[in-house]
Amino acid sequence: MTITHLVTHSGGFHADEILSSVILTRLFPEAKLIRSRDKAWIMPAQDRIIYDVGGQFDAEAQIFDHHQRPNPLRSDGQPFSSFGLVWAQYGRDYLRAMDVPEHDIEAIHSAFDRDFVLPVDLLDNGAVNASEAGPLFAGLTLPVLLESLKPAFDDRTDRADDRAFMAALPIARAFVEAQVKRKAAKYRAETMVLAAIEAAGEERVLELPMGMPFRAGVQKAGADHLLFVVHPRGTDWALTTIRTGDDTFDNRADLPVAWAGLTDDALEAASGVAGAKFCHNGRFIAVASSREAVLEMADIAVAEALAE
Repeated sequence: MTITHLVTHSGGFHADEILSSVILTRLFPEAKLIRSRDKAWIMPAQDRIIYDVGGQFDAEAQIFDHHQRPNPLRSDGQPFSSFGLVWAQYGRDYLRAMDVPEHDIEAIHSAFDRDFVLPVDLLDNGAVNASEAGPLFAGLTLPVLLESLKPAFDDRTDRADDRAFMAALPIARAFVEAQVKRKAAKYRAETMVLAAIEAAGEERVLELPMGMPFRAGVQKAGADHLLFVVHPRGTDWALTTIRTGDDTFDNRADLPVAWAGLTDDALEAASGVAGAKFCHNGRFIAVASSREAVLEMADIAVAEALAE
């Protein structure tokens, strides 16, 4: 079976069919994208995928609309938009097309659905309101921003909606691909962190080969004994704290108060470490010129934290 056409509705557009188009045009790059409400186009056929139009949801027939009654719902009763339906059917293949490792497909598919797809579904169905993000951010949610690319109400030029849709598509694609790549990188980092934790044993300082997200790996490993992390940062080395949770800036241990806000000679004098270069006033990161210097700083920070 060859998909030759991707069909969504004409006229004004919303985030769900733009984002659905991102997924489908990646999987079927040779297919022509058609925006139409013509019944001849929105009737299911083997050579086409229809979404956000047509009044049906039938994955086997390749039609993914959500406007009909009863409307398609998730297992928890929350409504799908066309984006959620398309992601459920084609998201795993999209991740494979993005070179996500097979062993991470299910986890990333689920995480992307929860963090990115579901909010679009809920906003499109009116199940939540963008204003719930707070008045300062209501106009900056992704669906609102994508829909701001629609032509002005008095733009009556020929095919204005279609031109705006096609201009919005690469912008939407950039957001989707960045989110997928970010989640895939998170899982790669977790694998590296778990290996480093095993190598560190009972040490209080975790050494990583580069800067990376590490808290999820530390938490997964149950490595409650760790207090600080060191890693190279360009030509320097960084010493960082470990936050106690995702929604807090509290740390398992802070860097010494005597280092706060100091740089270069002043920090060398306060720490007694040659090569100490910088400590943030918030005491959550310090920088040294070499691995030896940063490990010496880490030993001091550990000793002070355990003495408290």
